[in-house]
Amino acid sequence: MSIGLECRDGVATVTLDRPEKYNALGLDDARALSRMWRELRTDRAVRAAVVTGAGGRAFCTGVDRSAVADAEAVPQPTSPFAIEDPLLSIGPKSNDLWIPVLAAVEGMACGGAFYLLSEAEFLVATEESAFFDPHTTYGMVSAYEAMGMAQRMPFGEVARMALMGTAERISGRRAYETGLVSELAPVGGALDAALDCARTLASYPPEAVQGTVRAVWAAREAARSQAMAQAAPLIALGNLPPARQAELFAGRGRGGGAFRTR
Repeated sequence: MSIGLECRDGVATVTLDRPEKYNALGLDDARALSRMWRELRTDRAVRAAVVTGAGGRAFCTGVDRSAVADAEAVPQPTSPFAIEDPLLSIGPKSNDLWIPVLAAVEGMACGGAFYLLSEAEFLVATEESAFFDPHTTYGMVSAYEAMGMAQRMPFGEVARMALMGTAERISGRRAYETGLVSELAPVGGALDAALDCARTLASYPPEAVQGTVRAVWAAREAARSQAMAQAAPLIALGNLPPARQAELFAGRGRGGGAFRTR
């Protein structure tokens, strides 16, 4: 397992710890994250959490497709009526955890990273961090990821990010200007800045804090749940066959891997 957990001063620090793989998640990692959030629900000593990535080069780059034998091993909807998504339950809210969870982003955050980022209360990042969604480039529908980000970003920004794929990246500065990121920290300082906020939240009466978290989420859940109900059919209808996805993914980086950063 490459998920680290440290609890101190009422704050749990959850670290995605595969820096050599840009903190991509294997299927075991996805299950471990779900289990970790559920265990934190009953730990009364933990009153806030921060999720981050190790190494400084990436927060998370989604599912690790290279860790499986072939594209068929990455679960995908088998019909418009089925949901097969290995990352759908890696976030705290998906596991009914209502302590405040903050995200500290350094480097890349893309694709499946948005399952985690969309379920954090707020994000701290560096100006040099970069956000992008590669799905369309590789013949996949960005559904859950784009829907999660649509709750946090202006429509035009999330639509452009989801559609432009690997051709563009959003800088930490642009993410801050559009409201995705709530605070910019110096390089190497995102985790410390997030922990400062988390320790403050952990010092407050937990019932008031968790009740506030639940109230804020209640205000947005109706639209979110209605949108997510359409995600599985859209993915099943719009995705290329897995073998073709794998072919496109294997060709990534050709042509110099050119992209521009906004």
